[in-house]
Amino acid sequence: MKVPLLDLSEQNQALRPDIEAALGRVLDTNGFILGAEVAALEKELAEYCDVKHAIGCASGSDALLLALMAYDIGQGDEVITTPYSFFATVSSITRLGATPVFVDIDPLTYNLDVSQVEAKISERTKAIEPVHLYGQSADMRELQKIGKKYGIPIVEDAAQAIGAEEAGKRVGSIGEIGCFSFYPSKNLGGMGDGGFLTTDDDSIAEKLLALRNHGSKEKYHHKWVGLNSRLDGFQGAVLRVKLPYLDAWTERRQENAAAYRELFTDAGLAEQVVLPYERENTRHIYNQFVVRIPGRRDELRKFLADNDIGSDIYYPVSLHLQECFAYLGCRERYLPESERASRETLAIPIYPELKREQIEYVVQKFAEFYN
Repeated sequence: MKVPLLDLSEQNQALRPDIEAALGRVLDTNGFILGAEVAALEKELAEYCDVKHAIGCASGSDALLLALMAYDIGQGDEVITTPYSFFATVSSITRLGATPVFVDIDPLTYNLDVSQVEAKISERTKAIEPVHLYGQSADMRELQKIGKKYGIPIVEDAAQAIGAEEAGKRVGSIGEIGCFSFYPSKNLGGMGDGGFLTTDDDSIAEKLLALRNHGSKEKYHHKWVGLNSRLDGFQGAVLRVKLPYLDAWTERRQENAAAYRELFTDAGLAEQVVLPYERENTRHIYNQFVVRIPGRRDELRKFLADNDIGSDIYYPVSLHLQECFAYLGCRERYLPESERASRETLAIPIYPELKREQIEYVVQKFAEFYN
């Protein structure tokens, strides 16, 4: 049996007639950059995320960059964030000349350890940028308390977490700005790059709309120096086809996660395989199902590959130890929980179309490895 880490073919084939019709609408109207499909998608996303404004852009990476630009963050400023995330979380800060200030992660959730944040705040802190990693909300209630206490905006990196919730509130609606990705592997994935931002602040929304279009509110008149970061019409059309299915796909991911928990427990692997932790009063959307394998992670991954089971490591090098950030002066053991997670975590298949027998096969091979 083959179990890829991700297989989009079944999902896309089932929607192919609707996708082709949607692409045809764009061809008929020539709405290739932004246009009617993107405008309609933005309205639907705002409703889904329970915010006043959703603003499409060219990628999730650009969404993070645009969010920080909206607060005029630049040289000499600091942004508190996590070292355990995709590269864009931190590159969005450094590209503006600002300095990332790292806070270690909670070893249970892999999200920012909120108890360490307040000690890192200085007079130069201009934003806090938590990540809702793997589809589970960071502790936004406590972060919002800190943000309000010091007058610091919270920019949510929700690239992996569309539809995730804390205390009934959707991520992207809790902080001042939410940043999302439409990369094909996301729960709501396009057929290419794309992203969007969310906010309830009318003035921030107005600025983001301009910043994504070279800082222009009126053609050939530029209030700010922005980016060329406009979501294209084809992506807007495809995503509008997919959005109505998002909650059903999320439920399937949650069912798959529950099946893994049942089967790993029945196999007696609780000590060898640390399963994902779910915070109380949250909705975990399982963009990834990440287990912790103390001691034998790489050996196990090779065994799985030899048995046609896909897996991946998110992330093998903590961002504070990346070569390009050496100038920050971080050293090994500076952020021990992030570094330990980089050595021990492994993502295994969780996509909605995964079959029960495939999940059983994965757990069976784990058991064979340990037994």
